[in-house]
Amino acid sequence: MPHDQLPPFVLKDGETFAMLDGRGEICPESHPDSGIFHRGTRHLSRLQLLLWGQSGAVLSSTERGEMGVHVSHLTNDSSAEGPRQGVVHLERSTVLTPSSCLQELSFTNYGETVLQMPLCFRCDADFRDIFEVRGIQRRQRGQTVLSCSSDALEWRYRGLDRCERRTVVRLSAPVQEVGDDHLSLCVELPPRQPLRLVLELQFVQDDPLVDATPPEEAFNTALTGTVARFREARRRSALISSDNPAFNAWLARSYSDVHLLSSELEHGLYPYAGVPWFSCPFGRDGLITARQMLLVEPRLARGVLGFLADQQAREVDPARDAQPGKILHEARYGEMAALGEVPFARYYGTVDASPLFVILAADYLARSGDNAFIQSLLPALEATMAWMQQAQAGSVDGFLRYQCAAQGGLRNQGWKDSDDAVHHSDGRLAEGSIALCEVQAYSYGAHRAMAAILRRCGRLEQAEVLLSEAEALRQRFHAAFWCASIGTYAMAIDGEGQPCAVRSSNAGHCLWTGIATPEAAASIARQLLAPSSFNGWGVRTLDEREARYNPMSYHNGSIWPHDNALIALGLARYGYRQEAMRILTGLFDTARAMPMLRLPELFCGFPRREDEGPTHYPVACSPQAWASGSVFALLEAVTGMAIGKADATGRVQVHLRHPVLPRRINVLEVSGLRLGDEEIDLQLHRGDHDVGVLVRRRTSGVDVLISK
Repeated sequence: MPHDQLPPFVLKDGETFAMLDGRGEICPESHPDSGIFHRGTRHLSRLQLLLWGQSGAVLSSTERGEMGVHVSHLTNDSSAEGPRQGVVHLERSTVLTPSSCLQELSFTNYGETVLQMPLCFRCDADFRDIFEVRGIQRRQRGQTVLSCSSDALEWRYRGLDRCERRTVVRLSAPVQEVGDDHLSLCVELPPRQPLRLVLELQFVQDDPLVDATPPEEAFNTALTGTVARFREARRRSALISSDNPAFNAWLARSYSDVHLLSSELEHGLYPYAGVPWFSCPFGRDGLITARQMLLVEPRLARGVLGFLADQQAREVDPARDAQPGKILHEARYGEMAALGEVPFARYYGTVDASPLFVILAADYLARSGDNAFIQSLLPALEATMAWMQQAQAGSVDGFLRYQCAAQGGLRNQGWKDSDDAVHHSDGRLAEGSIALCEVQAYSYGAHRAMAAILRRCGRLEQAEVLLSEAEALRQRFHAAFWCASIGTYAMAIDGEGQPCAVRSSNAGHCLWTGIATPEAAASIARQLLAPSSFNGWGVRTLDEREARYNPMSYHNGSIWPHDNALIALGLARYGYRQEAMRILTGLFDTARAMPMLRLPELFCGFPRREDEGPTHYPVACSPQAWASGSVFALLEAVTGMAIGKADATGRVQVHLRHPVLPRRINVLEVSGLRLGDEEIDLQLHRGDHDVGVLVRRRTSGVDVLISK
């Protein structure tokens, strides 16, 4: 595939991310959404290098996920005539820091004569807010001023929010010409004597420019730092590998992408939702990603819980859909958010992040035994439960509902938050306050999760009250949501009390928390794996028999990996491991068909056909955190693996419930599975009739339980 047809290569560090083409460049003509973004603003909208006035030809281009570096190999135009025809090799390495981008350019002349090579770096900075890049039109913008010095270009943008944003471009070699949009020089290339240049781009918002370290030194420091960051992440995590190289590559890509997207915030690592549109903290996305990664990387859960507790709503603010106790939907830094042109500077328009917050807290406690941390979160957890219970008590039927109050806020506030995502069987949109089926399942799970936390704290009576409330909710839920005519739970109940009797993936989430009856779970499992829902790659968001089914829509027929992962966990909970295995196999096949084995945010729901790959959704984020984390939740589902401390003995227990393996994997290794000072290495291997488990290494405080 030509380099200009490939999806952009992505790098990220902190609040800065880059989307580059195969040359390591930004070309708005071929990729109009690409650029380098810092704190919600595009600080660089063009970056191109011309050799003898021509772009280099791409030999290869690689995003080295294990290092956080992009490397491209180029040559000069092979159609040129004379002694310089295709003789210059350029290795271009790009790395980010939280406030800069650095490119090392290593030129080698493989010709027989000395070459005088003119270089021209074309640059531009449009300072577009991420929402502008996405397509929102603004009536007014701030002012941009460009200044040129003998060795640098500097753009200053004075935004309407009074913040000054700056982009500075400089080179490690003397520049011979500085123009409004370029830096130019001519270099001498003797045969086979490499020449190294470093291009540095710095991004500043309302801060003084840091004293200029020589670009070569800055690149070396940045490269060392980013490699160390990724290696440290691998060192501190459990590692999973198999005897299938393609599956191992998918695992490695997924793990690297989760950490690529993770930023170190005050409370620890937080996986930002996705690049380009959602490179910021999202409550729901962070909570689900952390839950997916909990088995192998519990640090993420601690960082997510700490940040969201700190950002919890503490007052009523309709402009932000905020109410005391609610958990954050998203937080943005850009100019439009600061001005209120979009309501997302700190926005609480989500109904499901709050119960998911409580569920993750209990699962993290069981996985880590981190009692002191969860104790510190108790006020936030209790405030969340109070908000949920008050909201349920204030609704007509006792269910957890949502209705948008903020101007410009989200009409739908579950994970399917597009305007047309919640509807009736005849296609009419649901109106009024909406009760989603999966949100009631999350509420049920949150009540049981909070009860487990309170039991650990010795508050047994309060725990029993919550369990009774959970059971009452379960019974009310089944009576109100079950639709016998379609064999599944209604997607939602609208403001008039009418069920949205459509077959959707939402019902699969009800299996995850255990609110479904066994009979309902059996019917839902059949529905979700039927050809009208499972297309061979994954479970569609909407069954193809429904009125609004469209395989190219965002939420009405597409396939989302994270949705499938939660469904697989639910299927496994009710004993349907082979069905969960079909989902894992479908998404593995999808990953193998995607560039760099990277599962995108979503893809189209067209039926799977022989010799055709899955159909791309054109504006899907890639990477997306909860898509990348899906493989780890899928493995948890099919192996039935859990780790935690036994209440009675205090010993660490690793429990595997009815493990199975995909047919293309005969051996699965899990090494460095830790809880405190205890550690274990396991091997799962396919036998004649079942999956065997071998304990390869363990410390003295670990017990292994296997249910078959």
